Amino acid sequence: MDVAGRAPRLRERIADAECGALLVTRLANIRYLTGFTGSAARLLVLPDELVFVTDGRYRDQAADQLRASGVAARIEVSGTAQQAILTDAAAGIARLGLEADDVTWSAQRQYATSGFPDAELVPTEGLVESLRLVKDAGEIARIEEAARIADAALAVVRPRLGEQVTEKEFQLELDFTMRRLGADDVSFETIVGSGPNGAKPHARPSSRRIEEGDLVVLDFGALLDGYHSDISRTVCVGQPSAAQQRMLDVVAASQAAGVAAVASGASAADVDRVCREVIAEAGWADAFLHGTGHGVGLDIHEGPRVAATSTATLAPGHVVTVEPGVYLPEHGGVRIEDTLVVTASGNRRLTNAPKDPFLS
Repeated sequence: MDVAGRAPRLRERIADAECGALLVTRLANIRYLTGFTGSAARLLVLPDELVFVTDGRYRDQAADQLRASGVAARIEVSGTAQQAILTDAAAGIARLGLEADDVTWSAQRQYATSGFPDAELVPTEGLVESLRLVKDAGEIARIEEAARIADAALAVVRPRLGEQVTEKEFQLELDFTMRRLGADDVSFETIVGSGPNGAKPHARPSSRRIEEGDLVVLDFGALLDGYHSDISRTVCVGQPSAAQQRMLDVVAASQAAGVAAVASGASAADVDRVCREVIAEAGWADAFLHGTGHGVGLDIHEGPRVAATSTATLAPGHVVTVEPGVYLPEHGGVRIEDTLVVTASGNRRLTNAPKDPFLS
């Protein structure tokens, strides 16, 4: 990953926002710009310097990780004087950008009164996130490997769905297997929703036993070197009812249409639309309860959004999910999700677990 090349590109966006510098406080953005993985830091992006401030816990880690990423920065380690260091470094900056989506009201007031009293504080949105939209080859490789781990873990534990395990037991086995196969962690709390629980899009695994005739919605992912994967599959235990089979068929057709629509230059809202049209034609428009997808990267949910209200246009290097669903409490739920990278010629699927809903 070309981590060192990111701050120069960010400076162009800072200038476009008519700011002299940017204080980066969101940890995912600091990681993106420096390679630092700790839990406490601030980064002041000046026209000709990066000032990285953290506490003593990360004295050696910060130096090692920034060096490994090729990032040249002035690293300051302090327990009590961090703000004074930043204040001095920002002297002479007339307009200082803050990350509006991360800075609290109380922090802004402190910055305005004593932190940076001589600067006009400017709320900025998406300056770093706009860079993060397009993934480089190293980022895509990490997401793809995280997806491969999740695919492999599901293949190992999937037969357990036919053994009357509880939702919680299956979650624990899937999570452990992802870690055993190389994941640093899970991307988010794994969803296992069986029977009526599957009709809740974000059901939390419970003590309910998975029974014959259940549709089981699985939504999970692996975390690898800071990058997430995201996949959903729906498994039918035993023979489906006529209504369940129709749900499976309609969602599969909707998801296939959405995947086919993901391409460079495509509107994210149009991807959402084609998925919804298939489900609406089946009479279930009101049973599709969420957006069609989202970006994936250092955050499990990031830009670009794939939804009716999205204004994004897809471009090569965007990594997005396509995950339509139908949720009917009397029959259960069905969701199918893939993570895709947009290419110059269309897209490439990063999640490759089989979509066959039936246990062998």
